[in-house]
Amino acid sequence: MHSTHHPRIAVVGAGLGGLVCARVLQLHGRPVTVFEREASTGARPQGGSLDIHAGTGQVALRAAELLDRFRALARPEGQEWRLLDPATAAVLPFEGPGHDTDSPEIDRGQLRGLLLDSLAEGTVRWDHAVTGVEPLGDGTWRLLFDDGSTEEADLVVGADGAWSRLRSTLSDARPGYNGVTFVEAGFDDCDARHPALAGLVGHGTMLASAGSRALLAQRNSNGHIRVYLAFRAPQDWHVAAEVALDDTAAVRAHLLTMFEGWDERLLALVRDHDGGFVNRPVFVLPAPHAWEHVPGITLLGDAAHLMPPVGLGANLAMLDGADLAHALITESTLDDAVRAYESLMLPRSAQAARECAEALDGLLPPEGS
Repeated sequence: MHSTHHPRIAVVGAGLGGLVCARVLQLHGRPVTVFEREASTGARPQGGSLDIHAGTGQVALRAAELLDRFRALARPEGQEWRLLDPATAAVLPFEGPGHDTDSPEIDRGQLRGLLLDSLAEGTVRWDHAVTGVEPLGDGTWRLLFDDGSTEEADLVVGADGAWSRLRSTLSDARPGYNGVTFVEAGFDDCDARHPALAGLVGHGTMLASAGSRALLAQRNSNGHIRVYLAFRAPQDWHVAAEVALDDTAAVRAHLLTMFEGWDERLLALVRDHDGGFVNRPVFVLPAPHAWEHVPGITLLGDAAHLMPPVGLGANLAMLDGADLAHALITESTLDDAVRAYESLMLPRSAQAARECAEALDGLLPPEGS
């Protein structure tokens, strides 16, 4: 944008992609506001550990001039993968996923904190839940907030995740259940309290799989280990099993029957963890997901391309944010910038969605395949 009037850019959602977009815009002197429904940065846990890939997430962090600070926090040893035999817990030869060798791990909360700290004071407007947008007829938009207030913007960036409130402005697509459920559990201070389990998991991610069942354990910072039991089942599997999801003992008993015959050292990951279980059915958008360009509004990250959680989503969201900001800085008009961004992002995410679906099918082969 080469005119003296900088467009009013509203990013909806203070996730990784929206924050990278805001950071890169600010580095180049562009005004931007991020609207976030949560009340504060610590309003909820930020999820597990992410591996940040050289060709995507690290490219975005370099554009945000945060790569050195990221490296100071990241855990290169966390990219280790160990494949275990479900029946014996023996370590098997394993190439690991097809990621580049330079993909150090960082907790999502640490990475989000790094991005938030890099923004000018007051950039993020907390406790601002956007319920929808209205076109004002001249390519500009009015954002509607749940408290009845409004804001106007020349560009609205839907960085508001899987259940985006803005997606419906561009597309009729809705996330659908893809047949796979992850049930999450966790261990605190694992090295001290469960040294044998910590040794089993190793420095990064441990995987054991048989048929349409898999057990993953992922090391996070501060000795925390996250465990995921993955399986193919109807979304309401717990109803058929007559198990209440908040009844930890009942969920545990059902999962143990599901993983019957597995080595006891692996089943300890199901038996001995702290706290309850979290049911995480996998939702995905149809792939490819695309839309007819609409002036003044676009999407990034999960709002644009929700795909199976096999290590690409956060990386792509950050790259989307950096690419959109770059286009806004370099193209001569706002509309040219959004079109340039969409022509890059949509084919890339369609390809990534195919790769993620294949990776999940490799981990948990569909019945009869």
